[in-house]
Amino acid sequence: MNASDRVVVDASVAVKWVLPEDDSEQADRFLVDALDRSLRLMAPDVYMAEVANVLWTRAALRHDISPEHARQGLRRLQGSIETLVPSRALVSRAFELSMAFRHPVYDCVYVALALREQCELVTADRRLVKAMAPALGNVVLLADVEIA
Repeated sequence: MNASDRVVVDASVAVKWVLPEDDSEQADRFLVDALDRSLRLMAPDVYMAEVANVLWTRAALRHDISPEHARQGLRRLQGSIETLVPSRALVSRAFELSMAFRHPVYDCVYVALALREQCELVTADRRLVKAMAPALGNVVLLADVEIA
């Protein structure tokens, strides 16, 4: 992690805070470390919709969690990010990133926020890291985050 007091977190990391998935333990360690170091966790406002959609999918379509587990997870995640930034302010840059890197706009909104804030984006999305990290340097895979 860099020396910034801010870090952008995407929905792929947040979901691991409430559902057992690969790297859930690393996500929990990252969250504890971020809180211990008083890092300000940030995300674009689409974060909550993405998290809610994952929980809905797992409860309503895949049936691998109960609807109540999904509701509890959503309530827990609603307070997990200190700063939610309106995506309207990020979408133009996200669109240009999408065009340049041939990657979906909704992922690039997180990248645009990290670039604007001059901080890292922590993600569990390996495709996003592969597409963006070599050129931008601030997109970090959760599994590679060094915990202090």
